[in-house]
Amino acid sequence: MHIKNILESRKPVFSFEFFPPKNASASEQLFHTIADLVPLQPSYVSITYGAGGSTRELTHDMVVRIQKETRLTVVSHLTCVGASRDEIAAILDRYAANGIENILALHGDPPQGQPDWKPSANGFAHAADLVRFIRARHPSMGIGVAGFPEGHPASANRLVEIDFLKEKMDAGADYICTQLFFDNRDFYDFRERCEIAGITQPILAGIMPIQTLAGMKRMAELSPRSHIPAKLLRAVLRSSHDDAVARFGVHWATEQVRDLIDHDVAGIHFYTLNKSAATRDIYRTLDLK
Repeated sequence: MHIKNILESRKPVFSFEFFPPKNASASEQLFHTIADLVPLQPSYVSITYGAGGSTRELTHDMVVRIQKETRLTVVSHLTCVGASRDEIAAILDRYAANGIENILALHGDPPQGQPDWKPSANGFAHAADLVRFIRARHPSMGIGVAGFPEGHPASANRLVEIDFLKEKMDAGADYICTQLFFDNRDFYDFRERCEIAGITQPILAGIMPIQTLAGMKRMAELSPRSHIPAKLLRAVLRSSHDDAVARFGVHWATEQVRDLIDHDVAGIHFYTLNKSAATRDIYRTLDLK
């Protein structure tokens, strides 16, 4: 189903994100994890790339398999990093031939060890360029882009940051899916700033329950702008083991989702870390359908 039809058919929508497997065994395990979540009737599922497009083929293979073997709507990530225009064109054509009609267009993380990465002459410098290319080559495809409630990691100016986001929307994007956040006030402020800028497309809120202390620390390292509220940090640090961390992480995320629904969010995008238990717990507690 086209993403615009999904967003118009229900509110809020609920979607799940997975990262691609590294080998055939992991691929089977992931496919079964996704199958476990099918009874929750997600509006769609999405499959990510690794840094620098390192898992591109695994992503494409999994996207096509989900499309062929399940009734789920699948959204594939595409990044500017690690692909030329010709390669992106071939990927889009393959998707169209397999009935896949929704893309999340991203700039992407640079390859490991290449912090000063620059696009090739035949590549895309910005996500807005990728959006324009997709819209021109396959006008009927649904296109999403990323939003950053806590601030884009590469932007020192949040006014200019919204201008860049507006450029992506004007280039043809249908919706915004935000990076994860832990304080809903950051999301509400971001949503209001989008409104001020004239962005009218739906904004989906990215939610990821903290599962372990080590995972929280790694997330902070990968995303230096992450805002971890003091109450959440205190509860995680006083937990004696990861089971307790996971329980509180699910509780915190559940309260986030409840509050977002109460404030008329367009949708919730769950970052699952390729696991189903936390998402299922949130669904069960809030009786989501």
